[in-house]
This record gives sequence, C-alpha cells and structure tokens, in this order.
Amino acid sequence: MFFFIISILFLHHVSGSDPLFTWCSPGFQDYSLNSTFHNNLELLLGSLSGNISASGFYNTSTGEDPDKVYGLALCRGDINSTICKDCVEKASQDILNNCKSQDAIIWYDLCQVRYSFQMFISMMVYTGKYPDENNQAKNVSDPARFSQVLTYLMNNLSNEAAFVPIKNMFASGEIEFSQKITIYGLVQCTRDISGTLCYNCLNSALGDLGACCSSRESGTVLSRTCNVRFGLSQFFNTSSQYLVVYPTSKGAGGKLKTWMLVLIICASVFVLAVLTGFCIACFHKKQGEDRDDEKSEKMLLQQLATPKSVTITQDGELISSEELVFMSFATIKFATDDFSDSNKLGQGGFGSVYKGVLPDGNEIAVKRLSRKSWQGTEEFKNEIIMIAKLQHKNLVKLLGCGLEGEEKFLIYEYMSNQSLDKFIFDSEKRSQLDWNTCYGIIMGIARGLLYLHEESRLRVIHRDLKPNNILLDHDMVAKISDFGMARIFCENQNTANTKRVVGTYGYMAPEYAMGGLFSVKSDIFSFGVILLEIISGKRSSGFYATKLASTLLAYAWNLWNEGKEMEFVDPLLKAECLSSEVSRCMNIGLLCVQEDPEDRPTMSDVMVLLGSESMSLAQPKKPAFSVGRSIKVDPSLMTTSSVNHIMLSTVQPR
Repeated sequence: MFFFIISILFLHHVSGSDPLFTWCSPGFQDYSLNSTFHNNLELLLGSLSGNISASGFYNTSTGEDPDKVYGLALCRGDINSTICKDCVEKASQDILNNCKSQDAIIWYDLCQVRYSFQMFISMMVYTGKYPDENNQAKNVSDPARFSQVLTYLMNNLSNEAAFVPIKNMFASGEIEFSQKITIYGLVQCTRDISGTLCYNCLNSALGDLGACCSSRESGTVLSRTCNVRFGLSQFFNTSSQYLVVYPTSKGAGGKLKTWMLVLIICASVFVLAVLTGFCIACFHKKQGEDRDDEKSEKMLLQQLATPKSVTITQDGELISSEELVFMSFATIKFATDDFSDSNKLGQGGFGSVYKGVLPDGNEIAVKRLSRKSWQGTEEFKNEIIMIAKLQHKNLVKLLGCGLEGEEKFLIYEYMSNQSLDKFIFDSEKRSQLDWNTCYGIIMGIARGLLYLHEESRLRVIHRDLKPNNILLDHDMVAKISDFGMARIFCENQNTANTKRVVGTYGYMAPEYAMGGLFSVKSDIFSFGVILLEIISGKRSSGFYATKLASTLLAYAWNLWNEGKEMEFVDPLLKAECLSSEVSRCMNIGLLCVQEDPEDRPTMSDVMVLLGSESMSLAQPKKPAFSVGRSIKVDPSLMTTSSVNHIMLSTVQPR
C-alpha cells in the first residue's frame, strides 16, 4: 500500500509538469479570438476532461461546418481516472493558451489532447516528434547489443498493444539487459484506429526511436495516433507491465550445470528438427502454390500471345480483342530506352509510366507495374478486363500488354499533352487554356463517364477519377485513363459496398470514404470536384492551406450563396468566357458534389444540362465540405500521381 501511494503521488506530480511537446501546426491559418471557431474550440476542450471517465479515451466534435472542431483526448493506460481527468484538463487549458492554429496537439507524460478543423478520427497519420529530453540522455556502453534487446522488447510490446483486445492498445513491460540493467518500455495508440493501423504507427515510431535513441539510456517518440518510450528506470505503474525474456538470456546466476546444458542442447536440436521439417513442408507447399500461380501466368501469357490476343474476364471466361496485342519485355525495354529517367512520365501507386517509341515509329505510354505487388497484379488483370471491352474516343486506348516473369506492363496510346492536372494547376501551362478549351475538356470527361455508366456493354464505376487520370491528346481532347480501380456492375445493380476503400482524398464521395459505399454517383461527385477545379484553377486537396475557406467546395458554395460566382473563376479565363456559361457550369459542379447521392444528377442529366442553356437548373444544397486529406503522401508525387490505396474499415471525412 505504501508503494502504491508513493506511485500515485509520483504520477500526480508528473501530470502537473511541463508538456513533453506542443505542436501548433504552421500550415493552417490561425483562428481569431471570439470567433465562432474559437468559441466552439473552448466548448470542445472543456468537454474532454469531463467525458474521458475511466476509459482513458474520448473523441468528439462541436459546432457546424465550416467552423466545426474535432477533438480527442487519450490518457496513459496505467493511470487512474482522477489523474487522467486532471492531466486532460491541464492539457486542454495549455493548448488553448499556447496555440492559435486551427490544428494542434499537446503531449504530456500521462496524456495527450488534440483538436483540428479537419476530421481526423479513425485516420492513422504518422508524424514523429522528439521531446528535448531525448538529447539529455546518456549513451550506453554496448550500443549494438542494447539496440537488439531494446528492439526485441518494443516489438513484443507493439504486438501486445495492437492485437490483444484486452490491452486497449496500451502495453508496458521490462526486459533484462544485464544483471544490473533492466530496460523498461511502453507503447500506446489512440483507440479510434484499428489494430493493424496501430501496429503500423508503432512500427514507424520504433523506426524513429531506433534512429534517434537506441544507443541512449532513454528515448521517446510521439505521434498523433501512437507513442513509444523506454528508459532504464521504471516510469509506469507496475501492475500494468509484463516481463519479456530475451532469447539469449542465460537466466539467474549466469552459469549452467553440465546435465542442464546437455538437456538444453538436446531439446534445442529436437525443436530445430521439428521446425526444419515444418519449414520444408511449408516450402514445398509454397512452391506448389507458386507453380500454380506461375502456370496461370504462363497460361495468360500464352493466351495473350495468340493471334486473337485472348485475355481473361473476372469470371474466368475468355474474351478476344483483335486490337489488344502482347508485347515482349525486350520490345518494351528497347522502346523505352531501358526505362530511362528521361522517358519517365509519372509515378503512381502501382508503378511508373514511361514514354516509348516502337520500331515502326509509333509513340506509346508504358505503365510498368511494381514487382511482387499484389495490388499491381490485381490492377493488371482489372485493366485488361476493362479495356478489352471498352472502346470510346474519350477513353484512353489500351494497345497491348506484357507479362514476363515478375514484369507486368500495360501499353497505351501516347497522349502528347499528358494529364489535365499539369495544365490546370501549373501557372505557365494554365495560360494556354481558354474557356472554349476548358469547356471541351469538361464535355469530353462527361462523355467518357456517360459511356462508362450508361452506354457501354458493361456498367463501370471508375472509383479514382481525378485530373491526374484525365489525359489530353495533341488536340486537347480529354480521355479517361487508369481503370485499375474500376468495378463492373451487373445490369440491375445500383450500389456496392467494400471494406477496401481505394481512391484519392479530395475526390472521394463522402458515402464512399465513410462507409465504402460506391455507385455511379461516386464518380459524379469526383466529376463535380474536377469541374470546380477547372473553373477555379485551384486544387481541391491542399485547399485547407489557403485563407479563402476550409475546402474548395466550401469556397465555391460561399461565393455561390453570395452571388459572386465570377470571383470563383480563374482570372486567366475571365477575359474570354461568358459569365452565364461559367455560372451554369459552377451550378452543375455544385449539384454533383451534394452530400446525399440522391441529390446528385446522373451523367445523362449532366450531359443534358451542359448542352442546353434553356434547361432550368436546380438550386444546389450545401455540399459535402470535406473530402479530407489522405494518409501521409510523398509531396514529390503530387503533380504526377497520387497514392491510390488505403486500407481502412471506416474513414470519415469532414
């Protein structure tokens, strides 16, 4: 009881100390005191400590868009509710006093508090932060072995936290480094993410922990959704910990008798023999599976190489396409100058795209899918299935494909003006666009989507429509590309649901991002976002960094409500465009991004509205402000292609 009381007093003392780290995002605009956002923030922060209770975790939101505030509080898993409440209350007050940004987070030893104008619940975003105390820790005498033992401990704790439900995504423990030194570790995730995302976050944090602190006596890495810490003195409640035994440990005394040594060796040899036999059996089984996969790939290759260029449907049936031909790896390699960087056109989530020139002088675009990537294999088969049955002047034409060993290729017609995003988001190329050209591009995208949704033999949902996937030929004719994510619908099927949400934030419909529900109306939403981007010259993703509004959709809606549609138009287009025509397109764009899919028009409706000035337009309701941001994306990919795939059971945009 004495030690328990001392422990509680110690924890209470720590909760009143200075924060480990405070992050007030410099990338977002500051809010004004006494503004609606500020008032909502005060209400939200005031509610966190009162609602966190014994669970040690709470998330909520306050207000309405565009001044809505989202918040989250997390307490360390080994403290009681009283200390938790005190820590969250202090953290809430400190973050309110010290940050004026619309996105901020503060970490204490015993709790963390975060708020944002963006919806972040259920999203794993890793951004490692390092408290100053890391630099004050002393170096250890045997850093190589220390790092090994530390890694073993923290990996065990990560597995416990992520995959043992009773742990509530928190684990602490100790491991013996030597007779005199014990390493203590702790890991924790916020409980709004899945176990897999928790493990991924902890894995990233442990990578940073190893880089910064594995040769030191203590270290801490903090992130939005997880944190990790270790030290040579116990810093957590003993009742929460468990002992991790390092495999090379000798045990107490460090000496073994001869008979014990013999017994251990014999037992080890026996276990090794059993494991070896098991591994051999698994290896043969895997070889069998690999041979089956290889046979199926060879079959596909042989089918593709036949004069009729046969490929396979999703149901295993054969289809023929006279125009789809198989190309050898040697031919493709020669055409792209051995995939030289000078011929590289872009980088996507499943591979790179290169320009090539065939021996007959025809230019091609070659998508080289990532090696040993199940996503690449699925995309490869999917795209062949789609394009073999889809032919339209506003769809990019697939000329052929290649399958050789681990190499998989898709060969398209070469589009000399590359993708739409390079024109509408580039200040120099943007000047080459007049309103008539922009209107032609809009109509081309609409015709392509109408064909996919209603006029082709198949009913196809693209699921990743964005400017990067709209290519432009030498006459600036728009063609939809990249059908790796597309889905075929049955004749009478209207919607489908998936747990594997794929696509690009900024263009995803809210019902799809939130619940995996997709339909033709999902593509309509994406089309509406692109339409508004073409008119404004502003990118939807990343718009939160401007001072105009929280999102591009919010900006468009505000100006529309105020009757200031022409302020939304890119100044480069204003000189030659008809205000009535632009206003009509803006109205259609807002109708396409309505929050309720039922309120969005069909693609045939869009074509009628675009083609007739006399047709009356419905007044749009307040749209879904909010398609959010993706999990950490490499900025270098933003102008060529974006990350197309996330694995989330539930993603909720703002």
